[in-house]
Amino acid sequence: MLVLFDHGTPRGLARELSGHKVTRAMSLGWDQLSNGELLKAAEDAGFQVLLTTDRKIRYQQNLAKRKIALVVLCGTTKWSRVRLCCAEIQAAIGKAAPGSYIEVQIPFENRASASLGERKGPKGSL
Repeated sequence: MLVLFDHGTPRGLARELSGHKVTRAMSLGWDQLSNGELLKAAEDAGFQVLLTTDRKIRYQQNLAKRKIALVVLCGTTKWSRVRLCCAEIQAAIGKAAPGSYIEVQIPFENRASASLGERKGPKGSL
């Protein structure tokens, strides 16, 4: 699939998306476009998926008639956390269909700690 990375998408993720052709919006000079202009430019260029961190885009744009799918990273965009979710991101891209909107949750904390209900308090204490 042809995947376009919006400005907030971690660059390191491109290496993990084998089988997809990834391009950054910035490299095309599209980093200053509004969401509507970006979606139109991406569709006109043949992109099938926009990978973004902008959760508001679904409320700003009518996605029903779009040719492009949106996969949105929610939570943190810190690479050390995003890289742990590459399989989920890959799966979301694989399920993406024209006009679809899929959110992938990127936890702020270690999944093992989160599942055990552990949270760090002030100054790193448990």
